[in-house]
Amino acid sequence: MSHTATARPAAAPALVTTLRVTAVLTVLVLLFQFLTAGGFVGQPGGEGAEELHATGAIVLHVVSGLTMIAAALLWRAGAALWPTVVAAVVFVLTFVQAYVGSHGPLLVHIPGAMVLTVGAVLVAVWSFAPTAR
Repeated sequence: MSHTATARPAAAPALVTTLRVTAVLTVLVLLFQFLTAGGFVGQPGGEGAEELHATGAIVLHVVSGLTMIAAALLWRAGAALWPTVVAAVVFVLTFVQAYVGSHGPLLVHIPGAMVLTVGAVLVAVWSFAPTAR
């Protein structure tokens, strides 16, 4: 009796492209967050930048959630699991960050932003690797 291994089908190119776009957008929104934070941290009269930062947080929730969904769909199509886990952690941490940014110390918020950035960049870089297809 012979046993043949079944190869997993390649993920749809549109799905890979969706992950790439959403992952890069997540990194770009994080960059926007860093720039707007610099506009009001420790500066009087930075209310405009603070409003932009709050709006950016909402956009970050959306794009990181879409990144998580795209990574999960790619995983279901046969890609690695770890990018989905990292994207999910990033998505959840965006809400923790928003809470800490409003109610907690910057000593927690700023390192949290670094963790988010590392996770988002990992997923974005992986999305362009041949293993993402």
